[in-house]
Amino acid sequence: MKVTLNKVFPLDGSVEDAWQILKDIEAVAGCMPGAEITEKIDEHNYKGNVKVKIGPMNVAFNGDIAVQDIDAGERQIHLIAKGQDSKGTSSASMDLVARVRESESSASELAGDAGVTVNGKLANFGGRMMTQVSDQILGQFADNFSSKLATSTAGGESDEPVAKPEVKQINGLKFAWNALVGWIKSFFSRKA
Repeated sequence: MKVTLNKVFPLDGSVEDAWQILKDIEAVAGCMPGAEITEKIDEHNYKGNVKVKIGPMNVAFNGDIAVQDIDAGERQIHLIAKGQDSKGTSSASMDLVARVRESESSASELAGDAGVTVNGKLANFGGRMMTQVSDQILGQFADNFSSKLATSTAGGESDEPVAKPEVKQINGLKFAWNALVGWIKSFFSRKA
């Protein structure tokens, strides 16, 4: 099953400050809920994992991230990520192009176009549910990116080593509930 996402998120920091974070692949991965980079192979290849909790089920994806392009002129990155869950029952891949740019309504904005393909057990959730869950995850990512940007522009970055934040699992049950509520609201708004 494939889901296509095109999102734009307003940011309070400058385009240049946002670009400094976006081109740092490890910083970007740290903004994704449940994700962490476990190994840097070279400047363009990383290994990582994502932990997802769906009801009583915990799923851990281990995979690879390949940096296809970093375009400083366009302030844009292109990443391809592929992973498989530890039990071998599901796999996922993502082709992401993300950019920061000027905005009329805020200081800058983060825009992303992603194609996400899921196979195996997790594909059984259906396209509509996958889109809504992905929207929730991207919303959390944008909030984390904005927080990191606010910290860096407020002078919060220093040369002191910072403790690595605890990687929290994505709570799929909460996302599924929000997706169900969203679907019910959209169903009744069409009837009105």
